[in-house]
Amino acid sequence: MAREILTVAEMAASDRAAVLAGTPIPVLMERAGEAVAQAVRARYQRRPVVVWCGPGDNGGDGYVAARHLRRHGWPVVVEAAYPPATDACRWAASRWRGEVKPLSQRLAAEALYIDAMFGAGLSRPLEGEVAELARTAVRQALTIVAVDTPSGVHGDTGRSLDGVALAAELTITFHRRKPAHVLIEGRKACGDILVSDIGLSTVASAALFENDPSLWRERYPWPAIDAHKHSRGRLSVVSGDAWNTGAARLAARGGLRIGAGAVTLLSPPSALSVNASHLEAVMLASFESDADLAARAEKADAVIIGPAAGVGDATARNLRALTQTGAALVADADALTSFRDDPGELFACLDRDDVLTPHPGEFERIFPGLLGRSPERITAAREAASAAGAVILLKGADTVIAAPDGRAAVGLNGTPWLATAGSGDVLAGFIGGLLAQGMGSFEAACAGAWIHAECGALHGPGLIAEDLPGLAPAILARLHQER
Repeated sequence: MAREILTVAEMAASDRAAVLAGTPIPVLMERAGEAVAQAVRARYQRRPVVVWCGPGDNGGDGYVAARHLRRHGWPVVVEAAYPPATDACRWAASRWRGEVKPLSQRLAAEALYIDAMFGAGLSRPLEGEVAELARTAVRQALTIVAVDTPSGVHGDTGRSLDGVALAAELTITFHRRKPAHVLIEGRKACGDILVSDIGLSTVASAALFENDPSLWRERYPWPAIDAHKHSRGRLSVVSGDAWNTGAARLAARGGLRIGAGAVTLLSPPSALSVNASHLEAVMLASFESDADLAARAEKADAVIIGPAAGVGDATARNLRALTQTGAALVADADALTSFRDDPGELFACLDRDDVLTPHPGEFERIFPGLLGRSPERITAAREAASAAGAVILLKGADTVIAAPDGRAAVGLNGTPWLATAGSGDVLAGFIGGLLAQGMGSFEAACAGAWIHAECGALHGPGLIAEDLPGLAPAILARLHQER
């Protein structure tokens, strides 16, 4: 089952639904605090623990965690940033039999600190001694475990409020991740993230998901027993000129490795000999004009245009011609930048089967100012998908895939080894190859991005883009076994 990512408001709704169904808040708090204590005991050797407790339910979780750790023999001190201010927090504090001290700015490197001051719902910057504590803690190598999110990190954006926030080595959250746990700024502040089940129900209206196989596995296009190359999908890739051919070949090879049955590189005449000298299973065809290109791609199920295609009117004309073929389109790199002066012209000829795969710079060219205006990347990608009427894959360490209908997914398996030239061309090939096999555009973009990241992680240091297609079979074999 696909795992939802819940906003702060959606998580609050899950809590309320549990209460209405007969589970009191103190019961949920007891489960949450015990989960924190169990996570600490599982990960760390026994040592002095300082629990920083806030005034709300996050603080209540801290009091419960302190009680459970002490019950297992851990030396625990509670320091209260503020007196308990909610009924549930007062209940939890009343069951803590140890001393409650004021918040101290004297920090010990050998201690373990549990940050239960403010969770994901905090909407204002840290103030006073809490802000000073955060500034002091950032300068020291402390072991900090956060409850829900590190104090000062906004649950819906992952950004620090007014630039002041704690950073944790481990964060324990409950039921589902929030955007702060998947967007890169929040992930860096949270450290390792553990999601604990405390008995809440799913929010039916959720439309944001973790991008892992549970989201798209059932729609993956495994070949039937009587499959042949044409039934497995026909993919075409548009090549650049004689001096810019490698990117398209990387995309073509990626499409072939991901399972497309017949892949054709569509090449301008000047690049035919260069491409021919490098191709084996990928077929080659020539085109001389945009009309000729469309005719060559007429039988394709999917077409990739953009990798080193060249920025300018010729690429724009080629893309417009391809949109008339009925093939699903993957528009990447130069195909996007060619419309920077009139993005609306691009959007007018796209449909919901098409996928745009910009990195942040390309995104800015066709959606100027949107990333800066949006509270975070998820909102930006969703607005872009709505404006373009196509699926948007916004690349990054926290790759976001958004569909025009509002569905979105965030990748959790990104790896820095993919930060190498040509990596995005192979990603376009993976997506195009899945589209050619009939996978839905949103699911194809999600699957392609996940497989791409797994390939990068599998290789690790020293990865170059040419390695990626050859790594795909191992990932596909694993997926096939897990069906």
